[in-house]
Amino acid sequence: MPQTLAHPGVYIEETPSSVRTIVGVATSITAFIGAAPRGPVDTPVRIANFGDYSRRFGGLSRSSPMSYSVAQYFMNGGADAIIVRVQKGGVTAKVILPAGVGGSLTLEADSVGDWGNQLRVMVEDSAPAFPGAFNLTIREVDLADPTVVLATEIFLNLTTTPGDKRYVGTILDQESALASVLGAPPTNRPTAVAFQPFVGGSDSVALTDAELSAAPLRATKSGLYALEKADLFNLLCIPPLTLTDDIGSATHNAALSYARERRAVYLLDAPGAWSSAADPVNAAETGFDALVTKLDNGAIYFPRIMAPDPLQENRLASFAPSGAVAGVIARTDATRGVWKAPAGTDATLVGVPQLAVKMTDAENGRLNKLGIDCLRSFPVIGNIVWGGRTLRGADALADQWKYLPIRRTAYFIEETLYRATQWVVFEPNDEPLWAQIRLNIGAFMQGLFEQQAFQGKTPKEAYLVKCDRETNPQRDIDKGVVNIIVGFAPLKPAEFVLIKLQQLAGQVAS
Repeated sequence: MPQTLAHPGVYIEETPSSVRTIVGVATSITAFIGAAPRGPVDTPVRIANFGDYSRRFGGLSRSSPMSYSVAQYFMNGGADAIIVRVQKGGVTAKVILPAGVGGSLTLEADSVGDWGNQLRVMVEDSAPAFPGAFNLTIREVDLADPTVVLATEIFLNLTTTPGDKRYVGTILDQESALASVLGAPPTNRPTAVAFQPFVGGSDSVALTDAELSAAPLRATKSGLYALEKADLFNLLCIPPLTLTDDIGSATHNAALSYARERRAVYLLDAPGAWSSAADPVNAAETGFDALVTKLDNGAIYFPRIMAPDPLQENRLASFAPSGAVAGVIARTDATRGVWKAPAGTDATLVGVPQLAVKMTDAENGRLNKLGIDCLRSFPVIGNIVWGGRTLRGADALADQWKYLPIRRTAYFIEETLYRATQWVVFEPNDEPLWAQIRLNIGAFMQGLFEQQAFQGKTPKEAYLVKCDRETNPQRDIDKGVVNIIVGFAPLKPAEFVLIKLQQLAGQVAS
């Protein structure tokens, strides 16, 4: 009783509620990993549209298949993405500004790449009220026409004195999106000079699988494992190394394994060598069996898509489909929910006028039985996603995670409850705690039931939440363990629709 009852009367006391509202996590944050013309390296950056991507990573580039995948993702309904730029052998552009006898101030572009050669910097004297200070103006210009200024940053009254509130190293590091100070600034302020160019910047050479998924990268949190620095992602896309070179099986398998740790789904691109519906069926080195280990948190899409390339006068070019498919998945999640298969006549591929391979129903049937999701072209409807199976979706495997929406729904519930039950840690492990757990998780599962996320006409048929003396015997309580059992009846997609027709004999009126 927190209050001291000193006088006769009525006392008001607020007590905490046992209800802790559980809000479902996002379901379609998509992580992209690949090369880009500019931007931070091995650092996950959250973006919300392709304009964000262009500002941070340089927009479309023929040397960056990832840029096309990201553009197609947002075009098809994606709303949230994480970008990890990977590079190999690039050089950061620099400029050296003289600062008196034997001293200089060296600036470098904000990120590695040829783009840094577009930067120019000017040093000017500061206002008389700030003796010893100086002004910096940094511009990004178009190399084809340096009179065209793409961006400008102006920093006033800077100093080279560490600890000063206008210290040039701190100001550029925290406020500039174009450049930073390399090394320790000189004691003297830099000499006033007209615009000087940054020089020496060069782009990354073509990536290999080693830069994406080699085992040592995990220790340095780079490549694929830069996602260790990201809080949450649900879908993972790794576009081809170049517009013509696919990533290898080692990267596919590493991505599948890591995505599984993070409760995410990896979307594989069909190899460019698969030029007909017969190619994935082959058991040779180019076939599906040799491509990847079949885990339940992956899905592969065939064939590639044909889309206009804005950098090639909008002529059709072949692209990996994972970015566009991820956008379709995000759009389906937003309109129907993660439990709806991201396929069907509503799963239209926006901005895709043609597919690289046009399949028949029979060809589609052979691939579907193997767990390969097909992209199909139908009259009037257009080009759509026409498959919703995981890599474990082959009929012969008879796997419980055969269907992609079931796998993703389970991950959604798992991730939500993992985050929403952190408060349970260190609470007294007895009936009052178990009752709170049942109440809170039950309310969350009931909300999903009301959204028609499960099978069953009643909550009892659709889900269960059990946390009581039966699930928590004394031996587990003594170990500090609380056991919670959550089950759900998944909605399985109506993959095959059978219509039976019967001719009725004419009835003779009597």
